[in-house]
Amino acid sequence: MDTMLQRLRDGIKQRRQDLADWLTRSSPQERETRSGPLGEAGIRAHLSVLDEALQRSERDTLGICDVCKERVDESRLEMDFTASVCIDHLTGEERSRLENDLELSVKVQRALLPHQVPSIRGLEIAAFSRPASIVGGDYFDFVRMANGSQAFVIADVMGKGMPASMLMASLQASLRIIAPESLEPNDVVCRLNQLFCHNIRLTKFVTFFIGRYDEESHILTYCNAGHNPPLVVSKDGSRQQLLPTGAAIGLAEQFEFSRKQITLRPGDRLLLYTDGVVDSWDKERALFGQERLEEFLSNATHLSAKDIIAELRNRLQQFSGTETQSDDTTIVAISLDD
Repeated sequence: MDTMLQRLRDGIKQRRQDLADWLTRSSPQERETRSGPLGEAGIRAHLSVLDEALQRSERDTLGICDVCKERVDESRLEMDFTASVCIDHLTGEERSRLENDLELSVKVQRALLPHQVPSIRGLEIAAFSRPASIVGGDYFDFVRMANGSQAFVIADVMGKGMPASMLMASLQASLRIIAPESLEPNDVVCRLNQLFCHNIRLTKFVTFFIGRYDEESHILTYCNAGHNPPLVVSKDGSRQQLLPTGAAIGLAEQFEFSRKQITLRPGDRLLLYTDGVVDSWDKERALFGQERLEEFLSNATHLSAKDIIAELRNRLQQFSGTETQSDDTTIVAISLDD
């Protein structure tokens, strides 16, 4: 138990340092995007929770049950370092919720299955993903919701290499269990945040977008947890950003997320992407940027989803030249029939 508590302390310290460093280094625009409507105050509140946990660890009360003063079960602390009541002292509802979480954890281990591009009437879907190193922290997927509707997902762990890849695999498995039991995208994000926000294995945060598409009404209902705003461009070149509706997973003390809707029209193009697109740089260290991406898509409304990805990859390659990029790159393009 002592070894586990030391690992817990170290993990919380590292998480606190990573978050504080990110706040210092990031631009106001990035902080606004990642925190969504919650704002920086939500991030500061999460820092306060981490500080309180560190204070409890210094007083040697971290992981001590408030009722019986015994150690909380180790597996519970690894799932939620804020746990301060033993299972025996939980109410019936709290115990049932915990048992569901533990059951979900077991399912998660069995749920890592490869994804495939779905066939949806009136849509063409194409996707591309390339890690900056051997493994990466980008992720895209297509899942069914509880009512049978199709949802598109893209996510990005703020980190690189094997740790980010392992965390994303866990997120993927969780999503595969949660989405088919959920009706709304924001319910999915809320459940994921509950699972990961206080999980010591999440040392940074995860940006996450999920959009549920209705084939009959052509309405896309979405929840954007601090992810780069997907772009919708119409045939006339007009464009719209699907801005964040909540903070990134694990970034802030937020346990309710909102959703928004947009009606997609014939000829529309929808582009989901990760940092690796807009943060690609050239030999002068100039970034490809949001403006270039939006301009590209506005001039690509005649292209199919597959051709959009091919052309965007070509543009990125021409822009960056021989420069080695440090970010994973993932693109999902969706085109609606005219």
